[in-house]
Order: sequence, then structure tokens, then C-alpha cells
Amino acid sequence: MMVLIRSRILALAVAVAALAPLPLAAETVETSVGRLQIEEVADGFREPWGLAFLPDDGFLVTERAGALWRVGADGARQRVEGAPEVWARGQGGLLDVMVPRDFSESREVFLSFSKPQPDGAGTALGAGRLNEAGDALEDFRVIFEMTAGGGRGQHFGSRIVEAPDGHLFLTIGDRGAAERAQDNAHHNGTVVRIARDGAVPDDNPFVGVEDAQPEIWSYGHRNAQGAALGPEGGLWLVEHGAMGGDEVNRVEPGANYGWPEISYGRNYDGSKIGVGTEAEGMKQPVHYWDPSIAPSGLAVYSGALWPEWEGRMIVGSLKFDYIAVLDPETGNEEALRSRESARVRDVREAPDGSIWFLSVGQGGVFRIIPAR
Repeated sequence: MMVLIRSRILALAVAVAALAPLPLAAETVETSVGRLQIEEVADGFREPWGLAFLPDDGFLVTERAGALWRVGADGARQRVEGAPEVWARGQGGLLDVMVPRDFSESREVFLSFSKPQPDGAGTALGAGRLNEAGDALEDFRVIFEMTAGGGRGQHFGSRIVEAPDGHLFLTIGDRGAAERAQDNAHHNGTVVRIARDGAVPDDNPFVGVEDAQPEIWSYGHRNAQGAALGPEGGLWLVEHGAMGGDEVNRVEPGANYGWPEISYGRNYDGSKIGVGTEAEGMKQPVHYWDPSIAPSGLAVYSGALWPEWEGRMIVGSLKFDYIAVLDPETGNEEALRSRESARVRDVREAPDGSIWFLSVGQGGVFRIIPAR
């Protein structure tokens, strides 16, 4: 049976190699599942932030300064016009991109970004139709905008996830106003859930609650820059702590994840955060990192190419320049480190089971496959 499984994996790896664009460069690393090959698929990006696959084997990439790019299956790159105006300061700008499951019919593309507001900027979500030529977003419209974000340049959150029922999740950081993450009159430090037209679903937990924003799904988050669905369809987050205390959280509707009342980290001056690590009514993380790895980008792996990694969380590190392969049940972690993994901003599992990531340090898009 093991020989049969290995044969099937090898056959799939060969198929992946045959269908994929010719790599620009490649490096191999040794891991618990054998030797893996890291290939550069596209380069020349300036601070890439979000990655999404198109059904024609192409993909989209955002740059924080405001550019949206389409890369074809042949590796040719085309700038996509029609992206929104962004507030490109600090951590703000054009951030995540999401291609929904019905793209072949709808041609919709969703973008999160820091939208200019009277006193600064706030996290927003919008959608437009990618034209048949693939070089323009048509009829782009904002479907959600957070309550006033303020003039600080940090903690926009901004990951977009399509739920199994078609609703949209969007992560929003605390925007540097930590106390608002416990005040549901604001969207700071929350996950919001909306319909694709921006409407509020009737079963959101704070619908009808006085002084609460009805889009809120969960709250008490600091800055979730990685989000993905788990094997059973639930939402998982990785989020930045302060000095220590980066967290993995499984999101439940209406739940409070504690920031800034509880944390496994400390303030940057070394002082205690809130009341400590636990408080009644506040959720504990499934896993936390201390020291912080600055997690950004999350994929929950299907096991398609590496069955041993089924259910593992593939997490990028902005601080230590590696990709973590984390078992959320045991906390065991394996580090994939190479010259390509400099400031990993986004991580995705491709339709063929390969693992793709964006490297800010290298300005490129890379994929991981079994070594040829």
C-alpha cells in the first residue's frame, strides 16, 4: 500500500511539473516529508501582499502601493486597471485579493484595502468584474467600509475568506486603537461577515444588539494577517501579538478573543498587557508563539501532495524569514527556510496541491513542490 501511495504522489508531482510554468529559479530543502523544491514563478514585484488563483491557471497579485497584476499561465504579466484608490502609508494600501468559487460565471474579484477617510483610513472591501481580456476590473464598488479607522498606519488586518455558504469573512486589525477591539460599537479588532453584496446576514451574532456593529462575527483580535478555512469549513486565523503572543485562533461566532485584556505577549516596553493570559468569557488561542514570528498568510493543507501534512497549518513569518508547518493539535512545528522565504507575506495552496507564497524580501511569487 505504501508503494502505491508513493507512486501516486510521484505521478501527481510529475503532472504538476508538466503543467506549471517554467520556473525562473529553484532551490531544494530537506523536510520530514522528503526533499522539496522551491521554484520562483514570477518576480519583479514591489511589496506584494495578496495572491489568488484564476481558473485558467493564471493568478492575481496585489502590491501594497496600489497595483493589481494578472500573471498568465505562460508567465506573462499584465497590470489590471480599475483597482480602487488606496491610502498607501505605513501598513496600509492595496492588500488582499480573493477569487470566489463561481468566478467562471461571475468574473468577480474581491479586494481589501485601506480606504481614505476624513481622518485617515479604514479597512474596506470591494468587488469588480475582471474583463475577458484580464486587464481591467469593471464596475468596482465598495461593499463594506469599517467605522472610522484613524490616521495611524498600522493593523489593517484585511484577509478575505469565502465561507462555504458563500458569505465573506474579512479580518480587521485594531488600527493601533487597542481599546476599541473590546468595543463593538466599532469594527476595530474584529472579523466581519457579510453577504457578497455587502448586506448583513440575519444570523450574525450581533444583529439587533444595541450599540453593536451588525457585521461583527468575532472580536478582541489585534491584527489577523492570515485567514483560511479548516477541513470542516470553520474559519482559522493567525494574528500578530505585541512582543510575543502571536496567536492561532479557531473563530466562533460572537466570541471574544481577548485583545487587549489578555495576551501571551508583553508591551514593547516590557510591561504587562491587560490582566494577564486568561479572563472569564475570553477565548484561549489554539497555539501561540513566543517570541513572535510576525505571522502573515495562512493555508490549512489538504494533504494532496504530502498526505503526512494533511490538516497542517502553513504559516508565513515576516520576522524570521521562514514558513512554519504547524500541527495545531500538538503544537509541533517544522520550519521551511530558504533564501526565497524572506518576509513571507501570503501563503496559499494551489489547486494542484502545491504550496505557493509571496516573498516581500525577494519581490517574487514562489511555489513548493516535491523535488524532481
